[in-house]
Amino acid sequence: MILNETYTLSNGVKIPKVGLGTWLVNNEDVKKAVNDGINTGYRHIDTAQAYENETGVGEGIRKSHLKREDVFVTSKLLAEIKSHKEAKQAIDESLRKIGLDYIDLMLIHSPKPWKEFHGDNHYFDGNREAWKALEEAYEAGKIRAIGVSNFEKEDIDNLLDAGMTKPMVNQVLSHVRKTPEQLINYCKEKDILVEAYSPLGHGKLLRDEEVAKLAEKYNVSVPQIGIRYCLQLGLLPLPKAANPAHMKNNSEVDFDLSQEDMEHLRSLK
Repeated sequence: MILNETYTLSNGVKIPKVGLGTWLVNNEDVKKAVNDGINTGYRHIDTAQAYENETGVGEGIRKSHLKREDVFVTSKLLAEIKSHKEAKQAIDESLRKIGLDYIDLMLIHSPKPWKEFHGDNHYFDGNREAWKALEEAYEAGKIRAIGVSNFEKEDIDNLLDAGMTKPMVNQVLSHVRKTPEQLINYCKEKDILVEAYSPLGHGKLLRDEEVAKLAEKYNVSVPQIGIRYCLQLGLLPLPKAANPAHMKNNSEVDFDLSQEDMEHLRSLK
């Protein structure tokens, strides 16, 4: 079962191969979603400060009565935080809200504030400051692994060129019809695991006729094709679900897409 399988990060930490996304699940509803996910077999929960549901995620985990070490929890610094002081405070705030002694993985959510996401300013200095706070929290044992999200090559190089700790993860938008192959290959060269958020293309995949044909061929669902596609690229998919039936379906991806079908999916634009 894929939910029992793990990748190993560059620092030796094991991370479950599929995570449960919680974006757009409010702080109240996320308690049940997380608990249902854990009951389904998920052991990797992905949240963020921007989701405003860290408190609910923590409550959902505690309700499960699992041992702390049996659940992998990811959170992310607000994209707007670009100073050492703010990042340091925000890390401690996430720990307080989730109610855990440590967070398994913490990321810089974006190299740029969301309002400037398509702008030219890469906030190189600010990202180094935020990264320094993550490094310190990592060294202090508050975080088991650190990484980034939505970072392009130049954003990653900004940290590496400064002699800073190499990110262990880069979480990016990746799905059928939008696969950033160059960035994925670069991350693999640097031993940075790529996580794929929105592996169903914000729901667009559900209406994709080409993917539907493949789903029929393999006698699986369209979401299962999307998630399996990411896994066969060596990515870690983070499908969002609040419905237990969808969670279960998303986890049943123990089949293989043929090389020919993988190439076909990769060719779709």
